[in-house]
Amino acid sequence: MSTAEDIKNKIWAMANELRGNMDASEYRDYILGFMFYRFLSEHQLNWQSENEFPDLAGKKLEKINQRYAKEAIGDDLTEYLKDIADALGYAIEPKFTWISIVERVNDRSFAPSEFQEMFDKFANNAKLNPNAVNDFTGVFSDINLGNSRLGDSTNVRAKTLLDIVNLVNEIEYKDEAGHDILGDIYEYLIAEFAGNAGKKGGEFFTPHQVSLVLAKIIAANMDPEIEHPEVYDFACGSGSLLLTVEDELQIPGSQKRRRVRYYGQELNTTNYNMARMNLMMHGVDYQMMDLRNADTLENDWPDGVGNDNIDHPHFFDAVVANPPYSSRWDNSANKIKDARFKDYGLAPKTKADYAFLLHGLYHLNSRGTMAIVLPHGVLFRGNAEGKIRKALLEKNQIDAIIGLPAGLFFSTGIPTIIMVLKKNKTNKDVLFIDASGEDHYEKIKKQNFLREEDINLIIDTYKKREDVDKYAHVASIDEIKENDYNLNIPRYVDTFEEEPPIDLGELTQEISQTDQEIAESEQNLLSMMKELTSDDPKTMGDLKTLISLLKERREDNE
Repeated sequence: MSTAEDIKNKIWAMANELRGNMDASEYRDYILGFMFYRFLSEHQLNWQSENEFPDLAGKKLEKINQRYAKEAIGDDLTEYLKDIADALGYAIEPKFTWISIVERVNDRSFAPSEFQEMFDKFANNAKLNPNAVNDFTGVFSDINLGNSRLGDSTNVRAKTLLDIVNLVNEIEYKDEAGHDILGDIYEYLIAEFAGNAGKKGGEFFTPHQVSLVLAKIIAANMDPEIEHPEVYDFACGSGSLLLTVEDELQIPGSQKRRRVRYYGQELNTTNYNMARMNLMMHGVDYQMMDLRNADTLENDWPDGVGNDNIDHPHFFDAVVANPPYSSRWDNSANKIKDARFKDYGLAPKTKADYAFLLHGLYHLNSRGTMAIVLPHGVLFRGNAEGKIRKALLEKNQIDAIIGLPAGLFFSTGIPTIIMVLKKNKTNKDVLFIDASGEDHYEKIKKQNFLREEDINLIIDTYKKREDVDKYAHVASIDEIKENDYNLNIPRYVDTFEEEPPIDLGELTQEISQTDQEIAESEQNLLSMMKELTSDDPKTMGDLKTLISLLKERREDNE
C-alpha cells in the first residue's frame, strides 16, 4: 500500500499527462467531477450494505452492487431510489453506479453517449428529496461532455473521458495505514490546480497555511459549550477554508467530535460546485451544510432575494472569509438603507473590501468572532473607507490586525492582512502583529509559505496580547486617535533595524592602513612598468585592468 504522498504525486503526474493541451482549470472540472461521482456511488453502496443488505455488511462493493442490480428492477426501482434519496439526499440507479460504469467501460459495452444520460439521471433523482435539492442539483454542470478541448472528434472526446474514468478508478483511497485519504487527495488536487491555473484561476483557493491562521483565531475565541458551531464563509470558493475551521475547533482531550454546521455563499458557479463536492468528500453530511450560489453583496444571506431577509437575519458563531480584493460593486445610494451598511456608510464602488467586511460583521452573533483577509489599503485609505474604519474603531469592533507576507496567494502577489473583529469586545485596544518580515516565512520558488513555527508565533502572540519587540504592539484607542484612525501597521510596530555603532578610531586606523597598502601597490606597479615594453598588448591589457582596480579601491576608500 502506498503512502498518501505517493498516491497524490501519482495522481497529479497522470492527470498532467492526460490533460494534454487543456488548461489546468478546465481539466480540473472533469477529474474532480468524476472523483466526486465515484465517491457518491460508493458512499451509497456502503449505506445500502448497512441498511438494505445487512447480510453483505463488510463485503466488497462489487457484491453489494450485484445485489442492488438484481433487486432494484421494474417498479421497485422508483421505490429504491426514493428510499435512498430520503436518506442520502441523492440516488444513483444500478446501471450508473461507478462499479457498473467501470465494468462496462472495460468490456466495451458502455456507449460514450451514456455519460450524458448518467448525469441527467443523477439530476432527476436529486429532486426526489426536496430538502436536498440545493445540495445536489447542478453539481455536475461544469462537466461539458461536448467540449472540443477534450478532442476534435466524438471518438477522441470519448476516449479522453474513458481515460479519466480509468484514472479515477485507479486512485487508492486508503494509505498504507488503512486511513481513508479521499478528502486529502481531493484537497491536494484543488491546490495543485490552483497553483497551475495562474492568477485568475487561483482565486477560488485560500492556501492552507493562511486558512490555518484564520481557523486557529476562530478556535481561540470559540465558546467550548457550543456543540455545533455555525460557521459562515460568504465568499467560500472551494470550501477549503470552512473545512480547516472544523479541524481546529476540536476540543483537546474530548472524546466527542464537535460537528460544525457550514454556511457559505459563492458567486462563481464552478467554485460553488467545487465547494459542495469538497465538503461532502470530507464527510460533511448534506444536512450539516447550506451553500448558496449567489452574489453576496447583492443578495444577502440567507434568502438570496435582496432585503427580504430583514425580518429573519441569520447570525453565526464565526465568520471567515478571503473575498476578492478591491473588486467593483454597485454602491448605489439606496444601499445605505441596507441593515449591513446603514451604521457605517458605503464602500467606494471600485473597492468593495469594506462592503464584504460589513456584510460578514452584520451576520456575526453577539459572542462570535470574524477573521477576514483583506488588502493592506483598508488600513489607511481615506474618504469613504476612512469613515467606515473610524466607525468600526469607535464601536470598538476591531480586535486585531495581522500583517502577512507578500506572495502567499496564487491569485496575487500583494501583501495582505488579517483583520479580526467582534461585536461585543470588552477590551478597548487593538493588537497589531507584523508577521511580514523575512524571518517569518519561507520562500520556495516563486511562492512564499508560512511554516508551522510562523503560524504558532502569530497565534501565541494573538492569545497573549502583549507587546513583542519589532513584532507586536497593543495600541490604545487614544493612540489610534492620535494617528487619525490610520491603522497602517508600521505606525504601531517599529521593525527598523539600527546599524551597529561605528568605532571612529578603528575606522581611521583602517583607512590609514588601506592608504599605505594602495601607495605600496602603486609603487610596485610603476617598477613593473619600467621593465615592460608597450608593444606587448596582452601585458598592457593586464596593467590597465590593474590600474583601474586601484583607482576604484582609492575612490571607495575616500
